[in-house]
Amino acid sequence: MNNCGISRWEDPQKVNDALKALTSEKIWEVNDDYYENVIMKYYDNNCKKSNALFQEAKERIPGGVQHNLAFNKPFPLCFTKAEGAFLYDKDGNKYIDFLQAGGPTILGSNYSEVKEAVIELLNNCGPITGLLHEAEYMIAKIINECMPNVEMFRMLGSGTEAVMGSFRVARIATGKKRIIKIGGAYHGWSDQMVYGLKIPGSRGLLESHGIPKKSYALTDEVRPNDLNMLEKMLKLNKLRGGTAAVILEPIGPESGTRPVAKEYNKQVRELCDKYETLLIFDEVVSGFRVGLSGAQGYFDIIPDLTIFGKIVAGGYPSAGGIGGKKEYMELMAAGVATGKHRAYVGGTLAANPLSSLAGYTAISEIRRTNACEMAGRAGDRLTDGLKSLINQYSLPYVVYNQGSIVHLECTGAMSFDYSSFSMLKSAIGLLKNKEMMYKRKDSMERMGATYMANGIVTLAGSRLYTSMADTDEIIDEALNKFEEVFKQVVKTDKG
Repeated sequence: MNNCGISRWEDPQKVNDALKALTSEKIWEVNDDYYENVIMKYYDNNCKKSNALFQEAKERIPGGVQHNLAFNKPFPLCFTKAEGAFLYDKDGNKYIDFLQAGGPTILGSNYSEVKEAVIELLNNCGPITGLLHEAEYMIAKIINECMPNVEMFRMLGSGTEAVMGSFRVARIATGKKRIIKIGGAYHGWSDQMVYGLKIPGSRGLLESHGIPKKSYALTDEVRPNDLNMLEKMLKLNKLRGGTAAVILEPIGPESGTRPVAKEYNKQVRELCDKYETLLIFDEVVSGFRVGLSGAQGYFDIIPDLTIFGKIVAGGYPSAGGIGGKKEYMELMAAGVATGKHRAYVGGTLAANPLSSLAGYTAISEIRRTNACEMAGRAGDRLTDGLKSLINQYSLPYVVYNQGSIVHLECTGAMSFDYSSFSMLKSAIGLLKNKEMMYKRKDSMERMGATYMANGIVTLAGSRLYTSMADTDEIIDEALNKFEEVFKQVVKTDKG
């Protein structure tokens, strides 16, 4: 496993048992006095320029920000500089960056070699010509070198677009229509995939406003790690015209927030072969982060199609694409209509020279520097340090990692699962527990705000991405900051 960043694989049952214990308790969070008189005062006194900008932005932007990740309690900070392992906000405050743009900058933010290649390109031809550029081929070639299973690659504008295109390919290739997803996973925001998001079994009950129910007519959801439920659905679908594809995140739904058994992907592959169904790996997060050959290299599995995003554009826009076996990928051949069946995809800015070259350069540097392994070691060090602090302060928190993807669960807000229930029972369960789930979500965001005020940027207070730039000294500095937070945690009567 060349350039692999995963050194160990947690037992999912152990993690799930710990999460169940966490959610069976009242919420543990920083005490009110510390939150109101230290954390909120930090934002009031140290982040005035960010707050002023946000107040103005709310007049022109729905919610005040253009991307969901940018909103944090008590208001989003405006960042003006990114460099390596650090971010700097508009007021000049410095932070350790464990968001890393949501995952794509495993080399560290604003990596110089990628930046220099992009500047040279801009000086020569600009970001886009609308015509063929050599970088389109360069990125397809290097992806194939790193992931031999990806015999061909078609670059698109986002992971959402790539998922949509992959379903068209699967339906043409198999002549079947239904798609099975693993509950809780995020595969973009197309109508057919805003189904069972975050909470397995939630189907179209939580975040599906504005989407006609008929959009889910051919989408099925099964419980994570449950092979019996998957096979039952595959059998049922044989009576309903068949399953075109099973799509999953190989490290587990929501970037491994729901970890899977190490043999799970192999067993899913066997079931897909048995029922003549394509297997689609969503490697938007895991591709070139958990290893140079992706999660498919780590697990030694050959998916039929692979979804790319994040790192595939090196931290630049238009990060998305589909790769896979030639027999399927040729169904996406570009060009004018030929009369043959092919999956129509579009995007004027897809595979633009800037994004293609940035992605090629980033992957080249990941390969040259062993970035996945270095970032994975940083993830291990951070995870081990957090576990030690949690034990030291007798906290019920749950910490584990898949290499450079670190999960810090303080409330278990996303650990609920209704996928073994009927639609009616799922709806009743969600309704019954909705208030409690939102309390835990609010507490998770409160912890995120506390980390930020202590100089640590996380993803929603529950996920952290390490990069090659995270030296031992930086990780140790971060652990000292986490300790300052954990000292202020108390058990509440919430939850």
